[in-house]
Amino acid sequence: MQPPSRHGFLAGRQRLGINIDHVATLRNARGGALPDPVRAALLAEAAGADGITAHLREDRRHIRDHDIAALMAALKLPLNFEMAATEEMQAIALRHCPHAVCLVPERREERTTEGGLEVAGDAGRLTDYIGPLAEAGCRVSLFVAADPAQIEAAARVGAAVVELHTGAWCDLLAEGRSGDAEAELARLRSAAEQAAALGLEVHAGHGLAHDNVGPVAAIPQVVELNIGHFLIGEAVFVGLPAAIAGMRARMDAARVGPCGAA
Repeated sequence: MQPPSRHGFLAGRQRLGINIDHVATLRNARGGALPDPVRAALLAEAAGADGITAHLREDRRHIRDHDIAALMAALKLPLNFEMAATEEMQAIALRHCPHAVCLVPERREERTTEGGLEVAGDAGRLTDYIGPLAEAGCRVSLFVAADPAQIEAAARVGAAVVELHTGAWCDLLAEGRSGDAEAELARLRSAAEQAAALGLEVHAGHGLAHDNVGPVAAIPQVVELNIGHFLIGEAVFVGLPAAIAGMRARMDAARVGPCGAA
């Protein structure tokens, strides 16, 4: 992985991380060992992904403990280990020491991650929580809304990265609320600028698909997109390599021009 430049973003192409959680969702719906999330990760690696994301939830609804061990053993790509900020998950992360740990809010009854992590109101605990992970060599990322207070707090508690939650923007687009969507996109741009100015690396993700990725990919400070649900769903129809290639092409196209020049 390239280090960030002194401006807080990379001179090279934007990275694409593939979340393979929903391969495990499909496996667990039937039971047994198939489809194998590790195979999906290796296919993504061969198709040009820059990293793999796996979210080990408290209830193990998709990714399970043995998946993390298998991914760590099989991958050459960096593993981004998404998790709640609990003692159990910290112990697992410290045992495996993945390249990156992304702290996300988690409620057992939610279908997917809802909203960003509350950093500003939990700064003392998160500072103590992040310390051992960073000392173990994990790059700690915080999944946050495009909120100036949360961005500032992320820098204060010792995170290396923020991942901006793009779900609200994607939902507004899908609902046809173009004015509200444009305002949310402006908030994402402002948050990316603020985070980079504070020395944080900027990632983004949640709800991104072929038809909406362009404006987020064009934000200059965003050096990595993490995308899962859409790509796994699209792979049912076209295969995972083709789904990834389509996303890669759209990301690259968005980085060309006055708003997204690489």
